[in-house]
Parts: sequence; C-alpha cells; structure tokens
Amino acid sequence: MKRISLILSVILFSVIGCQKDLVQIPQTTKTADNFYSNETELEEAVKGVYATLQFTGNYNTAMPAIGELPGEDAYDETPANDNGYYGQLDDINVISQNGIIQDNWADSYTGIQRANIVLNRIKDITYKDNNLKNARIGEMKFIRALYYFNLVRIYGDVPLVTTEISNPLASFGQTRAAKIDVYKQIEADLNEAILLLPIRTVANKMRVVKTAAQTLLGKVKLTQKDYASAETLLLAVENSGVHQLLADVTTVFPVANELNDEIIFSVQFASGLNSNSKGSDAYRMFNPTGRVVGSMTGTKGHGVLKSSFYNLYDATDKRKNVYVGAIASGIGYNNKIAVPATVVTDAASDWVVLRYADVILMLAEIENELAKPTQALSYLNMIRTRAGLSSFSSSDKTEIFNEIDLQRRKELVWEGHRWFDLLRQDRVQTVLGVSDVNKLLMPLPASQIATDPSLKQNPGY
Repeated sequence: MKRISLILSVILFSVIGCQKDLVQIPQTTKTADNFYSNETELEEAVKGVYATLQFTGNYNTAMPAIGELPGEDAYDETPANDNGYYGQLDDINVISQNGIIQDNWADSYTGIQRANIVLNRIKDITYKDNNLKNARIGEMKFIRALYYFNLVRIYGDVPLVTTEISNPLASFGQTRAAKIDVYKQIEADLNEAILLLPIRTVANKMRVVKTAAQTLLGKVKLTQKDYASAETLLLAVENSGVHQLLADVTTVFPVANELNDEIIFSVQFASGLNSNSKGSDAYRMFNPTGRVVGSMTGTKGHGVLKSSFYNLYDATDKRKNVYVGAIASGIGYNNKIAVPATVVTDAASDWVVLRYADVILMLAEIENELAKPTQALSYLNMIRTRAGLSSFSSSDKTEIFNEIDLQRRKELVWEGHRWFDLLRQDRVQTVLGVSDVNKLLMPLPASQIATDPSLKQNPGY
C-alpha cells in the first residue's frame, strides 16, 4: 500500500495544482505501468480508491461540513478559528481561498483519478473469478459517480475526466463540463454499476453493493426532480429485502454495530491504528467546545446544533439524546459520532453516506410529489413510529411535505444531507433567507483558477 500511495500521489500531483514535480512523471508512470500487472496488485489499487473517501476533503470532515453547516440547524460556535473556513460555510459566504473547498476539490479529483486508473487497467487483467472483476468495476463506477455527484452539487459545472491521466500536462486546459453532461456521466456509471454489483451479503457488506448504486441513482434522479425514475430505483432497494429499519434507534450508530442492515454505504474509520491516524476527525471538529467526556478534550465547536433544533424533539421521541444531545448551556451536538478512545482526532465511527431511513423518507417525499398521499404517509409513519411518535395524518400535500421535511431534519441530522436537500428543493432562499443566488454554488478554489486559467470562476466570486 505504501508503494501504491507513492505512485498514485506523484501521478495525481497535477490534480491539486502543483507543477513543481512534473519532471518525475515519466519514470513514475513506467513504474505504475509495471506494477498493475495482476489481480493482487489491482486489488491493492482498489483499496487505494476506497482510501480516498477517508481523506480530509472528502468524508473525514469536508463533506460533513459542506452538507450541514450552511443549513438552519447547525452552526459554527467558533467562527473565527481555523482561518474562518467553517464560519464561512455557516454564513454561506465562502471565499475561493477557503481551505475546506480546496481540500474537497483536490481530494475528490484524487479519488476520481485513482478510480480512472483502476478502470483503465483492470480490463487487461485476468481475475480468477470474473464476477469479482465485474464487482470491482462496479465499485469504481459507483465511487467515481459519488464524487461527481458531490462536485456537481457543490460547484455546478466541473471538469469531467473519465480517463486515466498519465501525463500531468493533460490535466491542464480541462474546461468545465455542463451540469447536464456531468449528470449523464453519473447516471451512466451508476446504471452500469447496478448491473455489475452483487447483492449485499455478510461477506461484502463493507463494500459497495447493488443497493448502494440503486440508492445513489435514486437520489440523483430525485435531485433532478425525475420522481418516477427515483421511485422505481428506491422501490427496488425496499424490495431487495437486504435492508431494514432497525427497531431500536440506539442500535443504528454504535461502533460495535456498524455495517448493520440499515446502513447501505458508509466510509469506514478505525481508532487506535497506525499511531492513531486512521480514525475520523469529525468528533473534534464538530462537537461543542464545552463538551467534556471523561478525559476527552480539545473539541473545536465548528458544527454544533442550535438549542432550538434540539428542542424540536418531543420528550417521547426516542431519537432525543440518542441521535443528538445537549450540554448544560443548551447547545446541541451530534451524538452519532462515538467519543474517541485514544485521542480526540481518532474517532472510530464510520461516516454513513447512504442509510435505509433516508430511502424511506425519499420515498415518502416522492410519493407525495406524485400525488400518492396514502403511500407517502405510510413511509413517513414508518419513521415516526420507530421514533415513538404517533402516526401523522393529512390529505394536504404541503402539510405532508412539511412533516416529511421535519422528519428528514430530525432523523438525518449531521449525516450531510440538509444543505443538499434545500438546494434540490429550491428552498435555500426561502428557508435560509439567502438573497444572492450566486451563493447557491461554492466558488472554485483560487489555487485551481491560478494554476489553470482555462477554469472559469463561478459568478459572484
């Protein structure tokens, strides 16, 4: 793995905008060409693609922050700290020099390049089990689609790279592809992944499986307001029989029960490994500065919850003090991340990207949009019933939508959905009072614009 990381990091250096080491590429490319020569080596490369999901700019801290902080429930308790990067997300006033945005862009394209390398090389490699080879192709297609789905929602038009870049000079001059073309590629990748990926079993539940690709494509279709297609995909997940809502909400997020039947896809972290470097930094970054558990201190307060949001949970709501908690001051916090057992930067909790509860709530929203209130209420009340709440009843589309929206906030809090929900529903301006439509997209990183003038900045930045 060290050898692979060194090879890939040099090949990918151009993606993060540095020309200093370009002269190293010919020799490094030759080494990489020789290395990817058999199934064992390709399997190591596949692990390297999964590893990018754990990067700071992806699901360690950047994607959670981007998905939650601009919303109405989370906020930055210490906005001036850490160069004001998290505070800018909270204020929906991000500048192009923001380090979170720079990490997100660079780490996303690193993951895309690694996936492209595997997809380029694997076709010429013989696997003992061709089904395994097909599964790996499906996994890489899914991860590439996931990265592009994140990028297109955050930045709008983005460079669309689907082939391996072996010469860094080829990465310059990549103009931004139109959103419609990016979505076409996302859908193509996910449709192929659905055909190639296996169903979920005990043996493969830690990897990308068929229902993960179906769920992600369903979310892509919902984002584009193609409700009929989204319904078909998400019903396939429901009817697969491999996922369920766990009866007890206290069992959904504990480290000891990770990869349970409610989890469709998660980015895995582990504590106490490699000098405590394989855990997540989410606990430190997003917990209140005044929260002290045992001897664990050093939290940054960059993603706490408003006391008004914590108080939205009824006293009888089983999710209260399970999904969320509150300190004596009333500030709330995400309780889905376990307290680290080693150091504050080494949380063991996986980051859940796709969860069956989200599928149920998306289906509720879709059925409501398709004028099927009975079905919508059925899905909505699955979530309410598990939470210990009485059934909700209404025949009014707006009332049903508002209740679904409230349950999305309370069920999926701090799973990185809120900002993207408001974007896809065209409600950022009404819910958050954002008057500048240019703020609906983040700026491209200034470092990228400076390195490659062919990249044009988003309006207003």
